[in-house]
Amino acid sequence: PELIRNKKFILVNLTAEEEKFTRTLQEGLKEFEKEIKKLGDKEIEGMVVFNLFQSYGFPLELTRELAKEKGLEVDEAGFEEEFKKHQELSRTAAAGKFKGGLADHSEKVTQYHTATHLLNAALRKVLGDHVFQKGSNITEERLRFDFSHGEKMTVEQIKQVEDLVNEIIQKNIPVECAEMTAEEAKNKGAIGVFADKYGEKVKVYSVGQFSKEICGGPHVKSTRELGHFRIIKEEASSAGVRRIKAVLG
Repeated sequence: PELIRNKKFILVNLTAEEEKFTRTLQEGLKEFEKEIKKLGDKEIEGMVVFNLFQSYGFPLELTRELAKEKGLEVDEAGFEEEFKKHQELSRTAAAGKFKGGLADHSEKVTQYHTATHLLNAALRKVLGDHVFQKGSNITEERLRFDFSHGEKMTVEQIKQVEDLVNEIIQKNIPVECAEMTAEEAKNKGAIGVFADKYGEKVKVYSVGQFSKEICGGPHVKSTRELGHFRIIKEEASSAGVRRIKAVLG
């Protein structure tokens, strides 16, 4: 039933992904041609091969085949070195994050984190159940929220979402937390990434009947602590994914 309900969204996104892949492939081929013109008869450097991989999705095998057609060699050892450096940087960045919640528990970040729950629920009510969180970034100045949706939001839809969030804020609804199994959370209608492996128990944060999500926290005690919610930007993040930036004040 869910696939049938979201058929249009899925088809639109498949087409968009196909177009994006073709466009990226063409851009990557142009970049490859540009780089080999600089090199002449030299070996293609590891950094160049890694850039083609990271920026255009070219696997090493593809670059190797393209180079072979031009009678060139590829610095595979250099590519592996760049790849390892990238992995190490990613690990270092990930180490600073708190698994299951936010590392920064400051008051403002806590407010913005709670606001993402209200935003997610409001988007699903205005746009439909195909909306799911695809990513978020929270600072003390603003929130950034990525979500699945294939079209640019209209001015009316943005206002509807803002109004819904602010209505819940003004109602001063308590933010409640309960521990349960992932299966119980799913049965109660909580939003979560159920493809992920959760522990024996999960925390479910609820804002009345408006929002219910599996989350590690932290959250405010009641919605009025958030003040006023305002969307400052709505834009494309990637194919089939939109991005909202919003502030509280």
